[in-house]
Amino acid sequence: MFRFTLTSADRSPVAPRTGLIETTHGEIRTPAFMPVGTLATVKSLLPEEVAATGAQVLLVNAYHLFLRPGHELIAKLGGVHRFMDWQGPILSDSGGFQVFSLAKLRRVGEDGVVFRSHVDGSEHHYTPEIALAVQRALGIDIAMPLDHVLAGDAAIEPARDAAERTIRWYERSRAAAGDLTVFAIVQGGVHPELRRWHARELAALDAPGYSIGGLSVGEAKDDMWAMTEVVAAELPADRPRYLMGVGSPEDLVNGIARGVDMFDCVLPTRLGRNGALFTDTGRVSANNTRFRDDPGPIDHDCDCPLCTRFSMAYLHHLFRNDELLAYRLASVHNIRYLVRLTERAHAAIDGGTFQAFAEQFLRQYHPASESVRSQQKAKWLQRTIGRTEAETAGED
Repeated sequence: MFRFTLTSADRSPVAPRTGLIETTHGEIRTPAFMPVGTLATVKSLLPEEVAATGAQVLLVNAYHLFLRPGHELIAKLGGVHRFMDWQGPILSDSGGFQVFSLAKLRRVGEDGVVFRSHVDGSEHHYTPEIALAVQRALGIDIAMPLDHVLAGDAAIEPARDAAERTIRWYERSRAAAGDLTVFAIVQGGVHPELRRWHARELAALDAPGYSIGGLSVGEAKDDMWAMTEVVAAELPADRPRYLMGVGSPEDLVNGIARGVDMFDCVLPTRLGRNGALFTDTGRVSANNTRFRDDPGPIDHDCDCPLCTRFSMAYLHHLFRNDELLAYRLASVHNIRYLVRLTERAHAAIDGGTFQAFAEQFLRQYHPASESVRSQQKAKWLQRTIGRTEAETAGED
């Protein structure tokens, strides 16, 4: 079962909106943030701890589970819901990004991609049909097709070739899907006319939902939001829109403002394991010595276990001593923060105050510096051309 109902009054092509997605394993109220459980686990957290953050849906990665432990084994053990003991909806990424960024010695053809695993170097042939077979075996609720992913600043001709191939692969994926819900993925780099054309072509195929891919992969933030707006304007209003791999606080607010319904990102757990905590004014490091004797929480308005039970002095102590509880508390806080941010946005949309909410939030929130993004871009580009190892890229 899959159904999307738009619940907000404003039906403009590019406007903040609320909705309800119904799946076999439960409902998803949108806008929604999806924690990433790449290998069928949100790192260090029990399923009930993730559910307690208010997260309604998780993301797993078909590429990683295809390589290890194998989708056949997971199917034999009852599917990924039973395997990881998550009762709610699960969306799976086909692994297109990982194939094109993690795998080595890729050979891309019309049939699919031949690559060597980043795990053990074994060779695999991955096609749109295989990607759907893997996701059917996992038993997930929403599947992503195999798409051709390029760096965010790819030139127009390679971007056009990848976008055209992504359409052909989507048609093959849908033919192989059976009763599985498969979203279409809009590509096109940072080229407005290509993005617009690709969105229109996929909209004509009447997909059950649409993903905006190929962003947050090295391009400037302004380009990311410009392309999101271009694509959203062309997509049908009665289908959910999912901005793939995007999920910092300012990104959620900017995306919701442009009509995006769903987000996912490894950021909250990855940052949490390094002591970085989300707040309404920006990221704060628990490792900072100013927290050594701080008796208060990092956020008085947050209802997560970290903020309601423990002091920042305690969290600082845990990180200074490499205690595993530090990673869990910080990860739970960051996930809860993003889920709560979508809840706040939902309430503002319902109350007709979203513009004021967004303006105030973006005025006070100080995101990571552009220099940090430049470093991230350089690392991503190095991975894509195989100059560095990338065992941890794409994981949560």
